[in-house]
Amino acid sequence: MNKNIDKRYDFVLFFDVQDGNPNGDPDAGNLPRIDAETGNGLVTDVCLKRKIRNYIQLTQMSPDGNLKEGYDIFIKEKVILNNLISQTYEKLGINLDEKPADEKDGKTRTKKGEAQKGEIDKGRNKMCSDFYDIRTFGAVLTTGANAGQVRGPVQMTFARSVDPVVALEHSITRIAKTTDERGETGGSEMGRKYTVPYGLYKAYGFISAHLAAQTGFNQEDLDLFWEALQKMFDHDHSAARGLMSTRGLIIFEHKTPLGSENAVDLFERVSVERASEGVARSFSDYNILLDDNIVKEVPKIVKV
Repeated sequence: MNKNIDKRYDFVLFFDVQDGNPNGDPDAGNLPRIDAETGNGLVTDVCLKRKIRNYIQLTQMSPDGNLKEGYDIFIKEKVILNNLISQTYEKLGINLDEKPADEKDGKTRTKKGEAQKGEIDKGRNKMCSDFYDIRTFGAVLTTGANAGQVRGPVQMTFARSVDPVVALEHSITRIAKTTDERGETGGSEMGRKYTVPYGLYKAYGFISAHLAAQTGFNQEDLDLFWEALQKMFDHDHSAARGLMSTRGLIIFEHKTPLGSENAVDLFERVSVERASEGVARSFSDYNILLDDNIVKEVPKIVKV
């Protein structure tokens, strides 16, 4: 049996972007997300979780092309979520079109195709066991066949750049045409590309031992999560994102499930200072500090 998590963890993640768009905003023409009041760049927690999910899919693939048992991903491209919930009940041998096999779950089926009472608990537990991202981040499974809701033990904040960033707009041209009609116009077509010249971003995270016990998130899952935070950008390169890298990961490991100190007090022990004057254009322009000491290890584990 894999070891259960019996401690609380809080962490600070640093990553940077050079000449890329770390997280475009579809409501703003895919411009990099920026706090309109301060000018600081933003990257959503959803964006970071997507990269973690992608890393799990990449590293946990078996030779036959399928994800290893227990490491499937629930939120992924071109998947109908309600179908996955229904398939889970099929694996459990629960027929949602007939009356419940156990009278404790009801003498009749209130609504065909939908689980009820104790069946929901069985479905939720099975999905936590099968899907890494559900037992890690949680999920709303109340649609379709209904497997309830899962509060995930791992939660993350938006990432915010240490300094204000500038969103640059670049004009680009395309000489190839997509249709015959466009081909008749001749010449090239114009387009736009948006980048941040450089930005160092910081995000906070929290891991609850109590919620981990509820979802089955164990030590092996935790080790894989730390690995994903360090390596996820190495397998997510694209022309749009430029050069992105994890630059620091400071993990506060508590002594107990409830924790030894408040997370905000621990986070205040981590700071960033400028190592050079002028406009920052690389990671060497910054120092990450823990209690005024420069952090050089990734990850840096601090027992509190």
